[in-house]
Amino acid sequence: MRMHNADETCGIAQAAVVLGDWWNVLVLREIARGHVRFDALAAEIGLSRNVLTERLGRLVARGVLRRSLYQRRPVRYEYLLTDAGAALLPLLVAMQDWGDRWVLGDGGLTATASDDGAEHARVHALAGNRLPDDLRLPGTPGPDLPLVSPDAAATVLFTYPGTGVDWGEPPIPGARGCTLEHRLFRDAWPGFRRANVDVRGVSTQLVAEQRRFADAEDVPFPLLSDTAHQLAAALRLPTFRGAGRLRHKRLILIVDAERTVRHTLFPVVDLPGAVDESLRLATECARNTWFPARNA
Repeated sequence: MRMHNADETCGIAQAAVVLGDWWNVLVLREIARGHVRFDALAAEIGLSRNVLTERLGRLVARGVLRRSLYQRRPVRYEYLLTDAGAALLPLLVAMQDWGDRWVLGDGGLTATASDDGAEHARVHALAGNRLPDDLRLPGTPGPDLPLVSPDAAATVLFTYPGTGVDWGEPPIPGARGCTLEHRLFRDAWPGFRRANVDVRGVSTQLVAEQRRFADAEDVPFPLLSDTAHQLAAALRLPTFRGAGRLRHKRLILIVDAERTVRHTLFPVVDLPGAVDESLRLATECARNTWFPARNA
């Protein structure tokens, strides 16, 4: 790409050189979603094999992707994000947020969603899909926590905008209520445990912020931090910008022991009803899953 001399010190221009065109962006989107093998990428994006090979080679050469051998005969590679590639995830999520609001939406700022919008369709299309195997997040119990509890028959994974946040004026529709939501899940916790179901909350807040809240509210389940937007990029979750940060919109996923999403609740507007429904659906999911019972 030919560049003006002034672009040599412009980070935007240099990033544009690395990203190249929209095919490269879609390749990165799919790899963030866990489609890391050539055939899976070709199927998801619809690129010819020659063009995809060229795009992958370019991204490897730029240091955004690395190849990892997973089969010797014939030779096959997985394409994984490097640290530089992972650092692009917030950019991808910001692009999606912009597209949801200004292209697919009416430009309004909201933490909810309409039942006939693109965000609603994306979230409900998650049912039947597996969560990426290697996706782990830091959280209140410690670093590198799995999204799905390894010793539960099912996991309720709920995302929320943030706790203890001053949203400013005017208020953002659907952004408030996070403290109530956690209290409702906390109060229902014994029922989840009896059903061998775990609960995990996710926000883009820092772990220290989550830990202070969990201690103050006696939250018995882990809170996971998606500050690097790994989960948002992997599942193409809806976000909004509030109090200077991209934040998750409120939704609930019911995930089985095999990491497959069985049910989705979105948008979540009736908090007590959503917690009761998640308990019912997760209990049903756990009953249909063979899993060794654990001590309460």
